[in-house]
Amino acid sequence: TIGRGALEVTVEDEGVTRIREVYTVSAPTTGKMSRSPLAVGDAVVADETVVARFAPGDPIFLDARARRVAEAALEAAKSAVKLAETQVDQARSQLAFARSDLRRASELAEKQTIAERSLEKARLDVVTAESAVASALATLDVRRRELESARAQLIQPGQGSDPASSCCIDVRAPVSGRVLRIIAESEQVVAAGSPLLEVGDPADLEIVVDLLSRDAVRVEPGAPARIESWGGEASLAARVRRIEPTGFTKVSALGIEEQRVKVVLDFVAPPEAWRRLGHVFRIVARIVVWRGESEIAVPIGALFRSGERWAVFVVADGRARLRPIDIGERNQRFARVISGLAEGERVILHPSDAIRDGVRAEPRPE
Repeated sequence: TIGRGALEVTVEDEGVTRIREVYTVSAPTTGKMSRSPLAVGDAVVADETVVARFAPGDPIFLDARARRVAEAALEAAKSAVKLAETQVDQARSQLAFARSDLRRASELAEKQTIAERSLEKARLDVVTAESAVASALATLDVRRRELESARAQLIQPGQGSDPASSCCIDVRAPVSGRVLRIIAESEQVVAAGSPLLEVGDPADLEIVVDLLSRDAVRVEPGAPARIESWGGEASLAARVRRIEPTGFTKVSALGIEEQRVKVVLDFVAPPEAWRRLGHVFRIVARIVVWRGESEIAVPIGALFRSGERWAVFVVADGRARLRPIDIGERNQRFARVISGLAEGERVILHPSDAIRDGVRAEPRPE
């Protein structure tokens, strides 16, 4: 019997939940990373929890040529230090002589035996000699640093200082949440910028559904949706937030290339209802694209094609009558009747080839 009621048209497809903001923690510098102190699912606190620790890496091995060059540089640095020490001794001798000369000049000046200019010249010689000593000492310090640098070039892997005394870099969590994935777990040498792990907040979930492009054009932002087949007993209410403007090609299980569009939804249901969902969990989304509150609807099982139009068999006065009708929106069970059927009329479901216009028909006993 044809009646009135609410009619809802939806598009349905599989999707996944995902954390809205996923943070990838990368290596800040090239170095030796210690084994990860965390496991997937561990809670982290922003700017407090240490998610990775770095120590300086070992030096590289020297081949024969590089070692010869480093050894030659070391010998040259040793000779430079000896030369600088000799220059310091020479400058100190010059200073001692200038100071003695100044004492003699001062005694003669008191007796007015020499001119005032000679005394001033002796004082200038002392200042110049003191500056020469300071310059020689600075040069000696530079040459000693160069010697240390040359010795460091010959350090081979395993010959460095105690690792416990080396400085370390602690990488802390950028946000509060949980560890979603550990990319580099074992102790290893990593390059700067290498991804180490992913962190996110499981309470900040959204839903992503890959719809066929022909279905996506029917969806409007703000459209209501139901999340089903997620593992819980009841469906979850959601709402469309964004339809991405760019499609992509996806190969189906049957090997058919399909154009898909990502549709992003937000949960409307309270967090307590979906707290068991996590990152990249499978769901099925039904998105409402049309809804009528009081529509005349005909079951899909009663429809068939008659020429270029849809038709049904209507039972009137105990006989089946072929009647073309016009339909509008439809779902998997019902179609909206635009014209051709009235409320209260009876139609035949799933008519077989034995039913023709005018044959007798009666309701099947229940």
